[in-house]
Amino acid sequence: MTSTLQWFKSSYSNDSGGQCLEVAYEAWEAVHVRDSKNPEGPTLAFAADAWSAFIAAPR
Repeated sequence: MTSTLQWFKSSYSNDSGGQCLEVAYEAWEAVHVRDSKNPEGPTLAFAADAWSAFIAAPR
């Protein structure tokens, strides 16, 4: 399933080889996360509500 997802990298990321993540949204039900330097590697999947809580926490 993750091969059909559209992945997004933060606009703060650059091509200098830093530690970047990419995310993909699956029909508002799940958020997938992967290492941008290893796009064929493993991914993590989170329920959409868990992801929303995670990104709201640092605020």
